[in-house]
Amino acid sequence: MKLKVITISTVISMLFSGLANAMPEMKPQAEAAAPKAAPIAGKIVEFMNSSGYTYLLLVDADGFKDWVAIPELYVSIGEDVELEPGVQMGEFKSKPLNKTFDKILFSNGPTEKYNEKRKINAHKGADMSEPAPGKKKTEGKIIEGLKVKKAAGDNAYTIAEIFEKRDALQDKTILVSGQVVKVSTGIMGHNWIHIADGSGDNGANKLVVTTKDGADIGEVVTFTGVFHNNVDFGGGYQYAVILENASIKK
Repeated sequence: MKLKVITISTVISMLFSGLANAMPEMKPQAEAAAPKAAPIAGKIVEFMNSSGYTYLLLVDADGFKDWVAIPELYVSIGEDVELEPGVQMGEFKSKPLNKTFDKILFSNGPTEKYNEKRKINAHKGADMSEPAPGKKKTEGKIIEGLKVKKAAGDNAYTIAEIFEKRDALQDKTILVSGQVVKVSTGIMGHNWIHIADGSGDNGANKLVVTTKDGADIGEVVTFTGVFHNNVDFGGGYQYAVILENASIKK
């Protein structure tokens, strides 16, 4: 009779196999969720817009100041803001601003809570599609399909050209002529005038202008002002293109 030789390694293997089968199934323990970063909150004491970004100097409840960069947003000095948590960078130089920040936080912008607050307070309750309370839209005759002659000057553009070159025109002072097709007065201390010049396609054929000057519907005027691209005034009022603080060129 031949005896089967059982090696020590075989015995160890059998023992561990038995132990493994006897042990209950172990499930990996779920990792604890990382604590959510706190939003950035503070009062605006200084701000500047450049190249599609708004740079905010905020002072928090303890008196500490920090610079924060967010996608361009309409803000005002003294406003309390709440922004999404950001990523801090050390020394950062902004070529468009010709400014170097010792440190700066980059955030995606307002929190949902702050956006709701801005929506409630947007334009002090005024509907951008309607005149402010107690104001009336001017009446006039709009000539449909009117082709307005392009303004003269190196910095003059048609509305179609403004939409086409919107990125390159950011923060630049430009000239544009058009027929006034809508006027809402007394909103945020300005008149909001919509002009068309017969160029461009649907969705890119009208320009909103904010100005202290007045104009009648149907009137053909030339505005000079600072062009901004993708401006968010809060409360859902966003403009792909807008000419701000403009004046009528006589």
